[in-house]
Amino acid sequence: MKSFEYARPTTEAEAVAFLGAEGIQTAILAGGTDLTSLLRAELLTPARVVDLKQIPSLRTITPLDDGIQIGALCTLDELAQSPQLGHYRSLFDVIDGIRAIQVQGCGTLGGDLCHLPNCWYFRKGYGILGMEQGVSLPESGDNRYHAILGNSGPAKFVNASRFAPALIAWGAKVRIIGLGAASGAGLSNGPAVVDAEWVPLEYFYSTPQTDRQGHTILRPGQMISHVWLPESPLMSSATYEVLQMEGLDWPLAAAGVCLQLEGGLVRDARIVMGHVAPVPWLIDDAARVLIGQPLNEETAATAAAFAVAQSTPLSMNAYKVQIACTAVKRALLKAAGQLT
Repeated sequence: MKSFEYARPTTEAEAVAFLGAEGIQTAILAGGTDLTSLLRAELLTPARVVDLKQIPSLRTITPLDDGIQIGALCTLDELAQSPQLGHYRSLFDVIDGIRAIQVQGCGTLGGDLCHLPNCWYFRKGYGILGMEQGVSLPESGDNRYHAILGNSGPAKFVNASRFAPALIAWGAKVRIIGLGAASGAGLSNGPAVVDAEWVPLEYFYSTPQTDRQGHTILRPGQMISHVWLPESPLMSSATYEVLQMEGLDWPLAAAGVCLQLEGGLVRDARIVMGHVAPVPWLIDDAARVLIGQPLNEETAATAAAFAVAQSTPLSMNAYKVQIACTAVKRALLKAAGQLT
């Protein structure tokens, strides 16, 4: 591990000043469940690590604009214990699937949303696209856990966030903050000016075309400070993850759904698949199939088939098509209270 500066801000303004200092490569320390391994492997070599754990505003869960604002530093335990989130069942489904005590206690919502790919080629130092001398290692090698959708370009990894499918199905937004133009280089020029923008979470992720691009729209010096969820009392939700084992395992495929049922018929639906593409995969076509229909085994299976109809599996991961289809079907039935 290479040496680095350690910064411990106590306000959002201080944090963006440390992150936005000109010419300094930085990394964010939230829960630290993934950053430590990235630093040890020298996959990240920042000159400065900015520890956010002493910023109170990033740990709150409060009402905001007909919804709930969640601080990005809230841990899974804090989310699970919050009475304000009781209606958002799909979030609790995710938490229930993470059986590792250390992740529940230290892992944060913001850290999960920004989690770098678990692709073993990336983790072995071949870059986010897993390239060696211009050859895609995921395409030509072992790709059992790689993308089956959105993989026509050089990116073959799957988005690693477990909360993103559920949050996107709810219509969540993220608050992105960074150093304002009036701040100059940050702390050295006086108090920082914080620029803040709310962005729909579905637009937060991107599919890189080169190793110089990231998997989110965050620019150097920016960070997520909060997540906003709308109050939708008529919606029911669920997440279904297909896991090989419990504990520190990652899903092979997942689906987060929100449904509005009225008179036994589907009035509104949102379906988002996870761990099947470089970004969380929103499936409008599959959701439209359900509108005006009763939610049952047959209609859930039809929507699930639509969800994976455009899959383009790689040489070793065709099995994920059926798994993803099953995740969508079971998430829909679970949201409707029909999955035992």
